[in-house]
Amino acid sequence: MAHGHGHTPAAWTGSIIAFVGFCVAGAFMVMANVPGFWAGMAIIAIGGIVGGIMRLMGLGQDKRPHRRAAGAES
Repeated sequence: MAHGHGHTPAAWTGSIIAFVGFCVAGAFMVMANVPGFWAGMAIIAIGGIVGGIMRLMGLGQDKRPHRRAAGAES
C-alpha cells in the first residue's frame, strides 16, 4: 500500500459509503424530498463512522510523524 495517501480498506470503505450518501442526498434534493435528503446526509455520516471504526480495528493507516524531505527548508 502507498504510504501517506490513504489507500486503506478503512479509507476506501468510508469514502464509498459517503459517496453513495452524496448521490442519495443529491437525488432527493432534486426531487424536493426533504426526508430523503436527510437520509442521504445520515448515510454520509455513517460512512465517516464506519471508516473510523475500521481504522480503530487496524484497517487504516498508521499515524506516523511527518518527516521533512531532504533539502526542504522553510
